[in-house]
Amino acid sequence: MDNSESTEAALWERALRDDGDAFGSLFDLHHDRVFRRALGLMANAHDAEDVAASAFFELWRKRRVVLPVHGSVLPWLLVTTVNLSRNAHRSSSRYQRVLRTIPRDETTHAPDGESVETRKRLTHSLKRLSQVDAALFVLIAIEELPLAEAAEAVGLKPSTARMRLSRA
Repeated sequence: MDNSESTEAALWERALRDDGDAFGSLFDLHHDRVFRRALGLMANAHDAEDVAASAFFELWRKRRVVLPVHGSVLPWLLVTTVNLSRNAHRSSSRYQRVLRTIPRDETTHAPDGESVETRKRLTHSLKRLSQVDAALFVLIAIEELPLAEAAEAVGLKPSTARMRLSRA
């Protein structure tokens, strides 16, 4: 057994005794390899990072029953990464299948010319306002928040917000 195996075995023994620092060291030791495996199996880096994080979560959660191979938990992590990737693909497929089967509301149409023009005018008008005034207007007029809540959200007193809104 070389030095890295004995070090990892010692870290694993400490992790089995609920030593979070030792588990963190195991994470540091194997994260890159687990992430690369996940990246090879997933469509993008975000999904790969989720799978890698889940593999380490499962390692922590099941640490009492995980059997290291030659003193290393890396093989267990890699197998778990493959399984979690497969689960993610199945889940995504089921989700996409459900989305395709959901009935579409036939009354939904592309916006008519009048609403497009109104939206353009509103956007143009909001661009002329200061950032705070535009946010205040949107929160009150479009999102229908009470004046006091909208004022607090943009960092104004209600009386100041009322005055700025009337100017806008």
